[in-house]
Amino acid sequence: MIDMRYTLLLHYPEPNDEELSPEAMAEGQREFTAYAAALQAAGVLIGAEVLQPSVNTTTLTAVDGTLRVQDGPFADTKEQLGGTFVIDVPDLDAAIEWARQAPSISWGSVEIRPGATHTVDGVWTPNHGVAPGNCPTQ
Repeated sequence: MIDMRYTLLLHYPEPNDEELSPEAMAEGQREFTAYAAALQAAGVLIGAEVLQPSVNTTTLTAVDGTLRVQDGPFADTKEQLGGTFVIDVPDLDAAIEWARQAPSISWGSVEIRPGATHTVDGVWTPNHGVAPGNCPTQ
């Protein structure tokens, strides 16, 4: 069976320093360490990142041909993209099972998005299960 790549996008409210105790931060780090270790042990983890707070975001747009650089995230919401995990699993059901185990699901949402294409040694490669011609780089 050929596996499919999925990105788990972790969205949750960003705590400020007063809301998050050092103990709570340490517990969250332990939970994410265990989660990443479980994904790695299962052989499905491709990569993961915890992102810096959204105040450090820079968003670019050029819809009308004019480059605009905006400080902060484009969307003005309480929940922000806080991190990602890229996994390679047999199907959406397996991706859902791994997403269900993400520690942040108890305080935010986990979006599961199938990959269409990715790079291998700098070359764009269609994801397994993507029909030829439906890949944005083809």
